[in-house]
Amino acid sequence: MNDCLFFGRNQLPTLFKNEPEKIIEPIQFKFENENENENENENENENENENENENENENENENENENENEKQIKQISSGNFSTIFLFKNGKAIEYLNQNDPNQHLKKIQIENIQKVTVGDYNESILTIERNVFAKGRNINPENPKEFINISSLIQDTNDRTIQDIVCGAKSIYLLTSNQNAYGIGNNYYGQLGFNSKKLPKTEKPILMMKNVSKIFSGHISDSVFLLNSNQELFGCGCDYGQLGLGKSRKKGKKIQKLTKIQNIPKGKIIDIQCGNSYSIMLIEIEDENDENPKRKLYSCGFYLFNGLGQNGNTYEFTEIKSSLFENDDNILDFSVGNMHTLILTSKSKLIGFGYNEYGQLGTGNTENKLIPIQIELPKLRFNEDISNYHISCRNEKSFIYYSPFLSSFSNLEEDLIKLFRRKEFCNISFKTENGEIIEAHKLILKYRLKDENQNEIEKLQEIISKKSIKESNQIFEMIYSNRIINPKLYSEIKEIINSNEKIEETMKRIYLNENENEKDFIIERKEKKYKFPKLILIMRSELYRGMFLSVTNDTSNKVTDNSELSNKSFQIFEYWIYSNQIKDEIQITEEIIAGIKTGIDYFQLNQTNPNLFDLLIRKFNNQNQNQNQNQNQNQNQNQNQNQNQNQNQNEKSKNCLIF
Repeated sequence: MNDCLFFGRNQLPTLFKNEPEKIIEPIQFKFENENENENENENENENENENENENENENENENENENENEKQIKQISSGNFSTIFLFKNGKAIEYLNQNDPNQHLKKIQIENIQKVTVGDYNESILTIERNVFAKGRNINPENPKEFINISSLIQDTNDRTIQDIVCGAKSIYLLTSNQNAYGIGNNYYGQLGFNSKKLPKTEKPILMMKNVSKIFSGHISDSVFLLNSNQELFGCGCDYGQLGLGKSRKKGKKIQKLTKIQNIPKGKIIDIQCGNSYSIMLIEIEDENDENPKRKLYSCGFYLFNGLGQNGNTYEFTEIKSSLFENDDNILDFSVGNMHTLILTSKSKLIGFGYNEYGQLGTGNTENKLIPIQIELPKLRFNEDISNYHISCRNEKSFIYYSPFLSSFSNLEEDLIKLFRRKEFCNISFKTENGEIIEAHKLILKYRLKDENQNEIEKLQEIISKKSIKESNQIFEMIYSNRIINPKLYSEIKEIINSNEKIEETMKRIYLNENENEKDFIIERKEKKYKFPKLILIMRSELYRGMFLSVTNDTSNKVTDNSELSNKSFQIFEYWIYSNQIKDEIQITEEIIAGIKTGIDYFQLNQTNPNLFDLLIRKFNNQNQNQNQNQNQNQNQNQNQNQNQNQNQNEKSKNCLIF
């Protein structure tokens, strides 16, 4: 399904012609390629030609595939003045929210786009190459309608590889691969973490905080949240109570310094989205009676058309309770507009509440909804893969669309934890104090335990036998990820695991191991065979949708790869699958980068996790920098030699003259 649903305020007159301002009945739409009619006429003429050759057929198929990619939506982001549609092929188009249809549609002249994010007064684009382009009057006041590369403006040249981007109303936030958070744009409310009198705005990214794992804000918000690697949450900016600081705010207060948020709900923070004077947080909570974590929504802020989902103001994050959130159901996605919220659950329920003046809740009327209600959309038919549906609420607009190309950034530790939770691939069992069974993987334990023998397994079994199922799960997650989730439990297992070894190094040892018994899956390509532990491919394809799909769906132990990726590029790719690293001895060239890019596109990795590009381009830039330095040194040496020769000649000349 490539179609989308739209409902709410019609600010897109070119896309929704002859439709009223308030679209209360959802409209189903899809993008038609503007060259389609030309291609159809060409095909008719070519079919009449009996001497059509095979090369032309191949070109036509490539064009058809490209045209199809141009119509497959990857992401939708919208603000007060524009809406951007990002497609699978890395290209994007922008619809300006204005009444003049002739000035409405605009193609964005940037390619290889990974993510788009739109605020009310700015836009930012993250490319596969990890550059960020942005525009807006707070970013580029001299030419606010033109995109500029803001990642190149970061002062630290070694910190310009961008992992994620987030837009506030008038500010943009960047998260680098070094886990540093930067802000650029307006700072009137202190949303960049600095005193607004001293720094009212900045046109260059300024470092806000180090050791950051996630950044959260909203298209209409002048507030921001930063989450560090220890799950500690900090916030700053405009506060009517939406920062969760526990204080009543009749008037918005400027919180101009990053402040730690106390009394946040227990669990893992998955997402926070900010609306107009309120915030909604998604928390994942472990349940000792259920192997699948439960997700719950919490809100805080100012009660305005009940965007909170609560009965009245609340100044700390408080659970949004409703009988619609069943125990065996879970929240997959949610999105916050100006003053309305939509939620999608694993049982294909669409739930919403808040402001509905323009029909943005999809209820078929314009009545505000004070409490969460279930919404029936006759035109929407979810298929089995419900997790590939996404919601985008912006201002008074709502989109629901199908995109299997969106996925959160990940790393090896998160992949391993997800693997641990997939019980169908486990092959070793342990008993807890209550006799409950907890399962794991022999291959992972073999390399994570200090000694590769039965003694360490027995020691681990002894520890598990004295713990609850919840404590046992925490122990295994610490073994798999090397994260200190529970310091007390970690002290008990520290002596039997490789606690000083990074997960990347553990995975590298698995890769370099030559034990054929552990490599039970073969990839045949270009007359060569590459062997993997099948478990590793399953683990790495969990978050990388489309990669080695047959590995997870097929019971066979062999697959043929017919991609155009060269074997040299594939070996780099293979090594990265295990370790998220590039072999130090490999010389990275433009040809290899292009080859990896082709292969990653084939595996659809450019739609999910571009860490390989981070490493490739960083190494490539370092190589070029070193080459330039060496060239400069050689040039300086040559210049010195020439100067010495000239001096010697001058001395000889002088001597001759004197003589």
